[in-house]
Amino acid sequence: MLIDNYHRHISYLRISLTDRCNLRCIYCMPKEGISLLGHKDVLTFEEIERIASVAVRLGISRIRITGGEPLVRKGVIELSGALMKLPGIEDISLTTNGILLTEHAAALRRAGIRRINISLDTLDAEKFKRITRGGDIQRVLDGISAARREGFSPIKINVVAMRGINDDEIAEFARLTIERPVHIRFIEFMPVGVAVDWDKNSFISSSETREIISRVGTLLPVDRCSKSGPAEMYRLDGAAGQLGFISPLSNHFCDTCNRMRLTADGKLRTCLFSDEEFDLKTFLRSGVNDQVLENAISEAIKSKPKGHSFSKPSFKKCRRNMSAIGG
Repeated sequence: MLIDNYHRHISYLRISLTDRCNLRCIYCMPKEGISLLGHKDVLTFEEIERIASVAVRLGISRIRITGGEPLVRKGVIELSGALMKLPGIEDISLTTNGILLTEHAAALRRAGIRRINISLDTLDAEKFKRITRGGDIQRVLDGISAARREGFSPIKINVVAMRGINDDEIAEFARLTIERPVHIRFIEFMPVGVAVDWDKNSFISSSETREIISRVGTLLPVDRCSKSGPAEMYRLDGAAGQLGFISPLSNHFCDTCNRMRLTADGKLRTCLFSDEEFDLKTFLRSGVNDQVLENAISEAIKSKPKGHSFSKPSFKKCRRNMSAIGG
C-alpha cells in the first residue's frame, strides 16, 4: 500500500487528460484563457495507462478522469475502458462540465464508468453565461438528462458557492434533491490559480451554506461511504437525493486525504494547494523501467505535506490554475 509519512493510505488518483476546456469559468481560469499545452507536452494515453498501472500495483484502487474538460480530448472512451481493465481497480469515475456529455454518455457507460460528477454553478441561463463566459446551460441540462437515462448513479452536481454570484441559489439547488435522486455538492471557493479572482469576501463556508439550506427543511446526516470522498453528506427530510458539503478551507480534511493528482503534462501533485510537483513524464520518456517509476511515485508520496496553511498569514495561492491541475 502507498502510505505517506503521516500514516495516510493513498488510494485515489485523479488524472487530468488535458488543460483545454470549452468554458472559461471565472474561478478556474482567467478571462483570456491560458497558454495551452502543445501536443508533445501532454502525456499520451499509453503513458497515462502505464503510470496508472504502476500506481495500481502500488495500491491505487480508484481513479477519476478530469481535465480541463476531459471530453474534449479524443480517445477518452478507449482510455476509460483500458483503465477499467487494470487488475486491482475498483472504480473509474469522471468529472465533466456537461457540455459534451449528451453525445458521450452512452459510450462512457459501455466503457465501464458508472459515476459522473457534473459542474454546474447556477440554474439561471444568463448567469451561467457570465460565470462560464459564454456557455450554454441547456447543453449541461441535456447532459444531466442523458446521464440519468443511461443509468449513471450517483450523478453528482458540483456547485462552487460564491458570495454575490450564486449564493442566492443555494436553497434552489437544495430543493432539486427533494424529487430528484441526484447529489448536489457545495464546494467552498478555493484560492487556486494566481489569475483567478479570489478573496475572502467571495468565500462562503460550508457551515453558512448548511444554515441557508436548513431554512428549506430539516437536514439529516447520511452515513459516508468510501465513494463520497471528502464530502459531509446530508439529506433533506423525505428527499430522494442527497446534499454534500466539501470544506477544504473552513474544515479541511487533510488528515484523511487519500489522493494524488497527475496533471496533463505528467506532473504528480500530492497536495492541491502545494506547487510542489514531481515530473513523471521525464522519467517515462528517458526509458526507465517500471521499478524506477514505482520508486519515483513512492518517494513523491513521502513528501506529501501534512496539510495546507490557508489559515496562516504566509499562505499563498498555488500558481497553477485548476484547469491545469485537474479538478
